[in-house]
This record gives sequence, structure tokens and C-alpha cells, in this order.
Amino acid sequence: MANAFSDRGEVVLRRRGRDGALELRVNGVFVMDDRHTSTERDLARLALGACRARSGVRVLVGGLGLGHSLDELLGCPRTAAVTVAEIEPALVQWHRDGLVPGSRLADPRVTVAVGDVAAVVYAARGAWDVILLDVDNGPDFLVHDGNAAIYRRPFLHACHDALRPGGVLAVWSCSPAPDLAEALEAIFEDCKRHSLAVTLGSRDTAYFVLLARRPAQRRSAPWQGRRTHEPP
Repeated sequence: MANAFSDRGEVVLRRRGRDGALELRVNGVFVMDDRHTSTERDLARLALGACRARSGVRVLVGGLGLGHSLDELLGCPRTAAVTVAEIEPALVQWHRDGLVPGSRLADPRVTVAVGDVAAVVYAARGAWDVILLDVDNGPDFLVHDGNAAIYRRPFLHACHDALRPGGVLAVWSCSPAPDLAEALEAIFEDCKRHSLAVTLGSRDTAYFVLLARRPAQRRSAPWQGRRTHEPP
């Protein structure tokens, strides 16, 4: 259907012949399709459920994908505004051009930031009630090696500071990611890992959503030493 090249490799949107599913591939790696969307929607649903704000919820989404998490967020009446940070401009344009059926980028509550989600997070403080991160397959199966930084403590501390008190960070992963869970537990008030059953063809497996909530009382995140990574 469409493809584009960037510094991160080739981005491909294609219609599979065997089942007709719309599929997104990045840098030669399968990212998602529109046949199995439950866990992308669960990412949004679980984060909203854990967020303490009852109305006027402001959300930052890292990774547009095929838009299923965004659709779930916008279906909730508590959601007031969503900023989507997507590093691939071609993917944003495909949504706007109608190549992704049902895309909701035109919703007036949505703002698109074309670029690295890290730049948005590091520029904010106390701005969001929810941050969703679905920019990769998780820390153990990276599409791009550079994405490893978003699962490390300097960036997780920045997410903590970018959340309002009682706000929630939700991270999608195709593996249990114990090191990530340990880091989140050290930085946030609590961390819960949700296992989500998925059937892929004839194979049963599980994906994961890790939820961490900033304490309701304003305080700085515990920090040992200086941050070692920030966007230029």
C-alpha cells in the first residue's frame, strides 16, 4: 500500500494477502496489525482505569501505530486532550490521507507532535495525567536499538516528572520485562504488570502492560546522580 524511508529504516504499511489484515512494519520488523488490537486498546483502558483524575484527563501517547490506543482513549468521556508523539512523518501522513481506516487524528482533542516522544517528555513538567508508551515491542525486542533509552531510568524519571500527581505511566511490552518493572518500582509509587492473553493464529501467548503511578502528593522523584541521557 505505502512505504517510506527515514534515518531509522523503511516504514511499510501493507495489506496482507492471506487474511486481508492491515499490517505495519518498521525497519523490517513486524510492529502491529488490525487483526489483533486488544492489547493496544488494553494499554489505554488500563491506564485510564488507574488514573486518579476523574475528568479533564490529558494524555501523551508515544507511538501512533495504527491508532487503536488513540481510538480507545477518545472513546472515554474523561479524556480532554491527547498529544500523539510519532517519529515517522510518513505514518502520520498515511493516517491523514485515509490509508488507515478509522483514523481519529482529525478529532479536535488530538494534537500531533511529529518527532521523538523523549523531546516532548523532557520539555514538560506536571503536564500529563497519563503517558502511554508503545514505540517499540518492549525493552527485550527492539525495532531500533536507539529506543532502548526509553526503558532506562533517566527517561523513566523524566516521565515521572512530566506526570501530574496521581498520574500514570503505561508501557506496552511483548515480554514480562523484569528489569523495566524493577526500575519503575524504584521511581514511582507502585508498579503493576498486567498479563494479556493473545491468540496468534493457532498459538496462545501473552503480551504485557506495565503501569506505574506517580504519588498523589507532589514530590520530586528519587534520584541518584545526574541524568545521563537527554535529547539534544
